[in-house]
Parts: sequence; structure tokens; C-alpha cells
Amino acid sequence: MRRPIIAGNWKMNKTIAEAVDLVRSIRFALGEIKAADRVLCPPFTALATLRELLQATDIGLGAQNMYWQDKGAYTGEISPAMLKEMCQYVILGHSERRALFGETDDGVNRKVKAALTHGLTPIICVGETETQHDAGQTGAVVGGQVRGCLGGFTAEQVAGFVVAYEPVWAIGTGKAATAVGAGAVIGLIIRGAIAEMYGEAAAQAVRIQYGGSVTPDNIAEFMAHPDIDGALVGGASLKPDFVDLVRNGARAKGL
Repeated sequence: MRRPIIAGNWKMNKTIAEAVDLVRSIRFALGEIKAADRVLCPPFTALATLRELLQATDIGLGAQNMYWQDKGAYTGEISPAMLKEMCQYVILGHSERRALFGETDDGVNRKVKAALTHGLTPIICVGETETQHDAGQTGAVVGGQVRGCLGGFTAEQVAGFVVAYEPVWAIGTGKAATAVGAGAVIGLIIRGAIAEMYGEAAAQAVRIQYGGSVTPDNIAEFMAHPDIDGALVGGASLKPDFVDLVRNGARAKGL
């Protein structure tokens, strides 16, 4: 059975002081939920401080992005060599990075390779826009992203990845996908593409999250689906009731 993983993507929110206040209010309760991996992904500015706060817990930390080079003249970028001192995970290819900053599947692929070199676990985001969804292009778009982002690895490496299916039309809109719909994309399209590339064993081993308007009230519906292994949570991870969301999700898996 794949171990559930629920990650909170704080995006560009929380000063260091605000981040400390939130983590202090949730770390003990969140730390008691042992049935799922729990990951917090704050802005770069808060990573070092939160690493100290969470040092005595098994709550993971993740960054929201990185560049693929270790060092150099890349003003404003953060390298995997810098991140590995502070966190264990890194979100790569989020739809906001693709839409607002021009990121491509090839660039995400290079970042994934760099993350692995430095022992970081990538959370690789894929998902279609509302226009693509309505035009019936979900399979072509999401399958293409999987093939582009996950090419050039071994089956063993891919089995250790985390993939997040985030339909762009559901992110921050309140229009969450259904568990059946998300599960079908995850099970047939994402796992299907991975199976074609690396074999069925790798496809069944990789953990795949759902992301898009996930709340404490609807998380159980998604987690009850056998192909959905967790959630990448946006706005709902910025509040103390993120603990309830994680707890409800773990219970939905019968854990």
C-alpha cells in the first residue's frame, strides 16, 4: 500500500513571524498523525526558521521551486545545493510557474534531475486548463506533461517520485474536481503513461496527489479513491484547521 502524503503549498504567503505562529499552533497535533507523510512548503524566506521549529518532529519541509544549476550567475534563483540543507521536498512545475513564468516540461525535467542529484524528493505538478478540459484534451495534455517531465530516469527513481495532479480550473476556484474524475485521470492517464515508460510496478509505486480546492470537508472523498494517495493543498494549508484536513484524509484511507 502506498503511504499517503499531504503537502501544504503556502505559495507567496506568510512572513517569517506569521509562519512561526502557524507552525507553533499546529506542529504537535500534526506530529501526532503518523498514518500519512505531512509536508509544509512555505516561501524560501521561512525555510531555515521552520527547519529549526520542526527539527524534533517527523513533519517534512518542502520548497516551492528551484533552479537546476548548483551555483552561478542566476540572479534571484535558488539551487538544489542550497535547499538540501533546509528541506527534503521541492515542488516543481506548478501550474502558476508554467502560466506566469513560462516554465516548460523540459525545464521541469531538468529540475527533477537536479533535485535527485541532491537527494530532494520532487513533487511534480501536472494538470490541464479549463479550456483544455472542456475541449476534451485532458488525456493529451496531462499525458504529454508526464512524458515530458518524467523522461530519462530509471524505474526505481520514478517509483520514489511524488506527482500532483492539479487541474488548473480547480486551483483556488472552489470548483474541485470529483474524486471519480480526478481518480480516472490519475489511474488511467498518469499511471498509464508511467507504466508505458517504466513498467507497471513503477506506475503502481509512485505516489500521486490531487490538488485543487481541497478542504477539510472534501478531503475524505478524494482520499477514499484507491488511486489518490494524498493532496497538494493551497489555501486550506494556511490555517490551523489544516490539521483537520490531514487527519480526515488519513482516516479516509482507513489509517
